[in-house]
Amino acid sequence: AGTKRGGVPGSMSDEERRADASVRVLAAVPADWARMRALRLRALGDAPDAFYVTLAEEREKPDAYWRERLEKPEVRTLCAELRGEGGAWRDVGLAVVAPTSDDPSVAGLYSVWVAPDARGHGVGAALVAAAFEHAKAAGARRVVLDVGVANGPARRLYERAGFRATGRVFALKPPRDHIIENELAIEVSSLRTPGA
Repeated sequence: AGTKRGGVPGSMSDEERRADASVRVLAAVPADWARMRALRLRALGDAPDAFYVTLAEEREKPDAYWRERLEKPEVRTLCAELRGEGGAWRDVGLAVVAPTSDDPSVAGLYSVWVAPDARGHGVGAALVAAAFEHAKAAGARRVVLDVGVANGPARRLYERAGFRATGRVFALKPPRDHIIENELAIEVSSLRTPGA
């Protein structure tokens, strides 16, 4: 069962999903803004071509921006943790699920990232599964995401979960317009756990 870390009110919500005993996914709450900022900046530094925005852009955002990101009830920021030696949990991944701007009945899966040393441990699958659960609970009929054509591991993760290409292809904004992404989608009625 999910518990607030260290019993500190507001540190992380009680919403928790487990892929196995060594991975857990928690929904961030507003009090977690500094932690989520640090995780997001790590992600942007590690995989700059996987995100629409850059590390430089996000690094300059004020503290209020990070707090406000977590205050929106329709947006769920998910933090993946991996249990290390000695049983300590450490932040190793994130994802954001929110209604798309085009259609509120369609959930977008955004900013999925897993730390390099945590890849291959089920973290990505746990994040996708938690995002699916949130999308279902929010009443979404469809989940969409964008993935770089050169990002084979991410594409395979999403395809194992049942996502399929929609045919929509686009480039990131300049100066990174050489990076091409494909939109993938899945109907909520056919959601399944990645790797199952």
